[in-house]
Formats: sequence, structure tokens, C-alpha cells
Amino acid sequence: MAYVAARGGENAIIESEQLFHDLNGPLTAEKVRVIMETVPYLLDRVMGEASLYAPELAALAIAQSGGELYEAALLLRAYRTTQPRLEYAAVTEQGEMLTVRRISAAFKDIPGGQVLGPTLDYSHRVLNLGVLTGEGAVRHEATPAPEAAQPTYPALADWQRKVGLLPEVTPDTRTGHSVPDLTREPLLFPPARAHELQGLARADTGGLLTLGYSIMRGYGLIHPTVNEVRLGYAEVNLTHPATGVAFSAGRVRVSQAEIVTEFAGDSKTPELALGFCATLGWNEVKVIAGGTLDMNMQKAADHGEKHPAHTPEFVLYHTETVEASGFCIHFKLPHYVTFQSALDAMRQVRGNPQGVNLPGSEVPA
Repeated sequence: MAYVAARGGENAIIESEQLFHDLNGPLTAEKVRVIMETVPYLLDRVMGEASLYAPELAALAIAQSGGELYEAALLLRAYRTTQPRLEYAAVTEQGEMLTVRRISAAFKDIPGGQVLGPTLDYSHRVLNLGVLTGEGAVRHEATPAPEAAQPTYPALADWQRKVGLLPEVTPDTRTGHSVPDLTREPLLFPPARAHELQGLARADTGGLLTLGYSIMRGYGLIHPTVNEVRLGYAEVNLTHPATGVAFSAGRVRVSQAEIVTEFAGDSKTPELALGFCATLGWNEVKVIAGGTLDMNMQKAADHGEKHPAHTPEFVLYHTETVEASGFCIHFKLPHYVTFQSALDAMRQVRGNPQGVNLPGSEVPA
């Protein structure tokens, strides 16, 4: 494909960019602060797709891009590439996370109990028009909880392995530089398991939802059941380079989902199979769809299926936020040479070598 450079329009480009920012209003620290305080789930989506947990910078990217999420993720990723990696955090286990929401659709009663946490799942989807007329938001008085929720909860999959519902696995003990890093290494196929999960973690939310939904509607190999969805805060545990003492550098919001499907294994000892997805920030629909895709791609490898949502190459390439949006947007750039070449070929086929305009191709005065 040919890319044609635009010439002679530098002033127009500058004015066009200025008009974009003028229509969005002034970019101020106050606007960034308001975004941070009012749209946390939007921040989480941008941070997850940019692979950088930095709420203030994510808010700045959203404000600077006028809320255009693909542009915001690109801005944050571009900034990320300029920063050195100082250290590697220790692995955070599920049972160590400060958990605020943890539910299972597979079991009514789970070890530690279900924790509803923050959700709109059971809310009426009705616009609160009273806010526009100055009446304020409606608040519902909740009855006091009988007891405070505990800060941590065990991993449901650990219990399932103990009772024989899930196969035993060998923990991956790699840390630091030994862990494959998709942000610094090319994605090769078939992908390493770490690269696949990292690709799902920073994938476009809408893209994962589309492909995950196609599986749920019957275009996949599995019928997904949500084993566990968990929202929480993960400690960023580091080792001090001088003293060697472990310490926490803070917490980050994370979400993770486990998807199970029935009748894996052989016919004599059927067992559940597990799909997984996790990402920075709280983004339940993304991790549920991602876990479904993870499960589907694992099973597809065994069945030799080649449908779109079955193959890692299709899923990981076409949900890559920056590459997909950038390639789509580049079609707005000048393609005069390639298009005129196509028209010339059409004229030759239609016996019109003199270049007489085809119907509908006349250039307006």
C-alpha cells in the first residue's frame, strides 16, 4: 500500500489542530482533576488498554484527546515508551488481594462467601433527570450490613483443585526479567502463554466484547460459566535495591475473571477447564469476554478449529487497540495515487484508455 505525503498544508494542519482543542475547551489542571474524580471506570479502561497504571496521566490523556479513547490510549502508551523500567514487582496472589467485589455464577456458596461490592447489575436503567432540574441525585437508604466484609478471600480455583473439579497445575515461578513482556518483545505465533494473557489484558474492550459475544452466541466451542469475577486492589510489592527489604509501593485497581466449561479431560475422568483474564483497573465486561476467549483458544488448539474467535492470531491482532485504530484511521490520509491507479485499471478493462472520466468520477468545479 502506498502512503502519500501531504505537502504545502502545514498552516492548515496547525489551524486544524488548534480548532480541535478550541472546541474541547481549555486544557487545565482543574479539568484533569474533575475527570479523575468523576469517571474512574473510564480511567480504568484507558489505563488497561495503555498498559500503564497512572490515573492522573490517564485523566490528562482523556482531557487532551477530548474523550476520544483510542487517542487517549495512544497518548498514554507513547508516554509509557519513554519511561525506563526501574524494578519488577513481586507476584500478587488472588488470596492476597484487597477484594471489594467477588462473585461466582457457578456456585451459590463459595469458600469465603459472595461479596456483591460496587455494581449496577441490579439497578433500573433510568436516567436521573432530577439532576438536570436541580433536584439532586436520588439516594437509597440501605440497611446496615450484619457484619463487615473481610479484606481478602481465597481463590475459588484452589478449592476446586482440592476437590478434584480442576486439574492440578504447576505454578509458574518466573519473575522479573525471565517473564515474557509483550510491551518490549514482538508477538510471535503460536504465542507464549504470558504474551496471550498480556495481549488480552491490554486489548480493546469493545473488540474483546465483540469476539467474546460471538462465542457466547454459539460461534465458539464452549458454553462459558463465570467461575469467579473479582475486583480489588493489588499491592505493588518491591524489594529495596540497597537494603533488600520488601516493601509496598502502593496499590493498583485490578479486575480478573475465571471462566469454566464442563467436560474437559477424558471420558472416564471429566473435569472442568479454566479460562482466565485480568487487567489493570475495574473492567468486568472486558475480563469476562477475555476469559471466554482464552478458554476458547485453548480448546481450539486441541480441536484444530480455525474460526476467527478460535485463533490467537486473529484475536490478539484484531483487538490490539493502537494498531487496529491507527490502521483504520490512516485511511483518511491521502491515497490519491493508489486510487487513481485503480481507476486507470478500470478504464483499461472498459476500453477507455484515453482517460475519459468514468460515470460518477467527475471532479466538481
